[in-house]
Amino acid sequence: MPDPQPGSVYEPTHEEEPENLATFAVLVDNEPGVLHRLVGLFAARGYNIESLTVAETDRRSHTSRVTIVTRGAPHVLAQIEAQLTKMVAARDVRDVTRDPNGVERELALIKVKSTGVERVEALRVADIFRAKVIDTTHESFIFEVTGASAKIDKFVDLMRPLGLVELSRTGVLSITRGAEAM
Repeated sequence: MPDPQPGSVYEPTHEEEPENLATFAVLVDNEPGVLHRLVGLFAARGYNIESLTVAETDRRSHTSRVTIVTRGAPHVLAQIEAQLTKMVAARDVRDVTRDPNGVERELALIKVKSTGVERVEALRVADIFRAKVIDTTHESFIFEVTGASAKIDKFVDLMRPLGLVELSRTGVLSITRGAEAM
């Protein structure tokens, strides 16, 4: 029986790997085109951005913080981190997901239209999730809830049968514990 043919050197050597979520915090120069280049980096390689938040963090040094949540196999996530680090405008890149001091939070505004028993139940659920009522009418509430994305997902799932009509989410924000800055 002949030996099987060796595989091509060009074939990917990665077997099916489970995909993981990763949150990258990127400190960038706050200048025109940086966000476009960053998003283009993902689009050109076929990577999906599941959450993206951007804001200027220091006017004096003209820096912005970009928090990106993406999904991929471990080798893909390593490639993403390497590509982000190579960006000229990137001053620092951190994988917050792998950092034991990483903290991730999200904010959501949820509008619920309900009356009667559903209205009382919506308030009870909001209290359990420590959601704040930030606006109310005789027929609706707007709740503000903050926390991990999974917590917000659960809150939204519980509000759907109670009359959820609209949802707005900030996307994930991240920072690390301790006295050191990024």
